[in-house]
Amino acid sequence: MMPDFAQTRLLVVGDAMLDTYVETDVRRISPEAPVPVASVRATWSVPGGAANVARNLVSLGCRAALLGVCGADDAGGLLRRRLRDGGIDAALIVSAERPTTSKKRIVTHGQQLIRLDEETRAPLSPQEYAALKAALPEALAGCDAVILSDYGKGTLLRRPDGSCLAADVIAACAARGIPVLVDPKLDDWTRYAGAECVTPNSAEFAAVSGCGGDAREDLEKGAADLCRRIAVPRLLLTRGARGMALFAEGEEPLFIKAEARQVVDVSGAGDTVIAVLAACRACGMPYDQAARCANAAAGVVVCKTGTSPVSRAEFNYAVRRDGGSAPKIMDLPQLREITAFWRQQGQRIVFTNGCFDILHKGHIMLLHEAAAQGDRLVVAINADASVRRLKGPERPVQDEQSRALLIAALQDVDAVVIFEEDTPLRLIEELLPDVLVKGSDYTVETVVGADVVLARGGRVHLARLQDGYSTTGICRKISAR
Repeated sequence: MMPDFAQTRLLVVGDAMLDTYVETDVRRISPEAPVPVASVRATWSVPGGAANVARNLVSLGCRAALLGVCGADDAGGLLRRRLRDGGIDAALIVSAERPTTSKKRIVTHGQQLIRLDEETRAPLSPQEYAALKAALPEALAGCDAVILSDYGKGTLLRRPDGSCLAADVIAACAARGIPVLVDPKLDDWTRYAGAECVTPNSAEFAAVSGCGGDAREDLEKGAADLCRRIAVPRLLLTRGARGMALFAEGEEPLFIKAEARQVVDVSGAGDTVIAVLAACRACGMPYDQAARCANAAAGVVVCKTGTSPVSRAEFNYAVRRDGGSAPKIMDLPQLREITAFWRQQGQRIVFTNGCFDILHKGHIMLLHEAAAQGDRLVVAINADASVRRLKGPERPVQDEQSRALLIAALQDVDAVVIFEEDTPLRLIEELLPDVLVKGSDYTVETVVGADVVLARGGRVHLARLQDGYSTTGICRKISAR
């Protein structure tokens, strides 16, 4: 069952940042020096670091709050506006003593040329520390879980006098029974003592545990020793292309494989992992299931360019696929969600429908032609009762789930939905596809839903039919034998 994130509220405490991307086009080398000339095409900024963790939570459907610090500069003002516009309840202390932590990435053809950072790594000043600590009780009100997002920029570091906001947060949460999960940084992890889980990547884990090998036995021993040393009972190790490994005191380790994907950008993947893990825990999900959900979500964001959160629709799709179900077969609410996301990405939705009782060449060619009309193909399949009304009591030959599974297995198809009515008109009115496809044995005037699609600027495409191929004909041949 998918968790109901809408009922959860999470607090993120840590190093808030502003991530700026400058998209460029490089076609020549400068005559002044042997460097590429980058022509700027577009510039945009998004919340990064701890702010990106909060952004992931909101994208999943959670209510999210953020506690941190920013500078009294233009970047800080822009970051606060982006957080406000994103629906994040941000309590950012504005400091005159440090700049807003900012990362500017110069990108060309999907690859980073250079990254420009503006930051300070100093621990919080007495004034910054006092202001954040004073804001903590109100920020914790109504929280189901807390995330410490530590990027080593100062917010969660131990101060010269030994005080530490990370330790203060954990103590306050312990008194309220709120779980704390940590995305760690640097080498002093004792400041996380009392947290429920830490989520290091392989490099961070090796640096702090001293475990340089990747054998399962070495990882298990290194994790056990590290957890005892820092007084944290659980560790989720993110291993890149190798997936994840969950270690907990008194439990068998859980190694989770990563699905093979074309990795585009790993920026923000750790933010997604900690956000999903904590959100699932806030819903009461056991750690093994929460870790699998986090692994599935991480596989989504590494396929995106830049710091991008995982949407609820993407999360649901990835988790269903990771769980072994047929992710393309959806009910109407799921289909509404995923088509809305596709549209946000500027993709055109193609819709077609049929009984698809015995899959044959005619079906395959029609679906192939339909897929070429846009970016995403949705196929609606008549339910068994609907087929009986249309084709007679001896049909369908295959039940609706079998037919849906066969259609979903086709590469051209992106989503499959089963409908009970005799026509797909209700689905078409709900989804409002950009292109409606039927066979050329129809005319535009006789295609159900054509008026709906045309009225909103879409089009109707009549696909070529393959002569001699029909389910009825196949059934007759079988009966004749």
